[in-house]
Amino acid sequence: MPIDPWNVLSADFGTVAKPSTAFVTLLDLAIYFAFSFKVSLARRKYKVAAPSIDGPEPFQRIFRVHQNMVEQMVLHLPLLWLAAFAMDDMFAAAFGAVWALGRVLYARGYYQKPKRRTKGLLISLAADAVLFLGILTSVIASF
Repeated sequence: MPIDPWNVLSADFGTVAKPSTAFVTLLDLAIYFAFSFKVSLARRKYKVAAPSIDGPEPFQRIFRVHQNMVEQMVLHLPLLWLAAFAMDDMFAAAFGAVWALGRVLYARGYYQKPKRRTKGLLISLAADAVLFLGILTSVIASF
């Protein structure tokens, strides 16, 4: 039996069409995984058994950061990839990275005090707004 039956180590995967956008997508997912792990740790620390989401306020803040990330990714990831193809890989990746920074700032602020989440929220929303407007402009120009 071969050591690498699925050719994972030796396969020629070719090239990724939009490598910078792909990298930022992986960054976004890494942040999401980190937030997921933080919820898992908080469940143990505050003794909140699944599926319950009711616990002390520190747990609820950690849980809300994670849920908000999921809610925002539903909007962000399509915008990110549409921008990569409608405009430019580096343009999309740059604003995708700004979005990721906004999510981290949002989380840090929310963990400390819920009212401190605003700066991160505005940064990530602004990044998505720029991606949206860029896509819209590109699509209109295509007609």
